[in-house]
Amino acid sequence: MTEVAGDRRARIEAAIRERLAADHVEVLDESHLHAGHAGAASGGGHFRATVVSSVFEGKNPVARQRLVYTALAEEMATDIHALSLKTFTPDQWKKA
Repeated sequence: MTEVAGDRRARIEAAIRERLAADHVEVLDESHLHAGHAGAASGGGHFRATVVSSVFEGKNPVARQRLVYTALAEEMATDIHALSLKTFTPDQWKKA
């Protein structure tokens, strides 16, 4: 992973943590798996994220993903081409 890619991953992780008051965030940069993909040509990366936040309480999976996409609106326009998400409440995370 290059320094730029690592910085981008860290920025995305920090943005999720801050904007969703997340208890746990793990972002993996999987861009190298998509080399040659049309999205890679635009500079946007492919990421997989696990997010644990009490903000997700009472929300269905689609609503949770919308919250993450809204929190990352700026990054979605610049750094992210594709984002795969797993979202959990703190109680769900403890049981997982």
